[in-house]
Amino acid sequence: MTDFDTVFQAITAHATRAAEKLRQHGLVAGTLTVFFHTNRHRQDRPQYAGSRSTRLTPMSSDTFDLVSAAKRCALAAWPKIGATSYGFTKAGVLLGDLLPYEQRPLKLFDTQREGAPALMQAMDEVNGRFGKKTMVLASEGTTRAWQLRVDHRSPRYTTRLSDLPVVR
Repeated sequence: MTDFDTVFQAITAHATRAAEKLRQHGLVAGTLTVFFHTNRHRQDRPQYAGSRSTRLTPMSSDTFDLVSAAKRCALAAWPKIGATSYGFTKAGVLLGDLLPYEQRPLKLFDTQREGAPALMQAMDEVNGRFGKKTMVLASEGTTRAWQLRVDHRSPRYTTRLSDLPVVR
């Protein structure tokens, strides 16, 4: 991944999945960290590791809130214009300060986007019914060029029944 858009597609996918898991477990996050780095084992290539954190106020499990915060962090950590072109191999999102939704600290003037909980519930229901990644944010992209290529992966005999060899 060499450009910001591709790296951000991966970060969006990770933030979206993290938000789904938060809602599934009835939690909210208080901090979000975005990271990305190059392959440290390839010393012949330029090296870079970027990471930024932000506090989520109010604490949230809303996909749009997490992706928005992730974009701010990714832009802050991105190499400056004119820097060497880097080939990033890993990007991700970390969530911290997790609390049950009912125990989250409330602010005096907490505002929530109108319809946000219903929208998140509808998104989760569609993805639950028709399969993961049926409904995604546009910033996640459609090609998923950043995703691992598993063409040469060995079978997982010990963890998947479908990969067991069949004797006829």
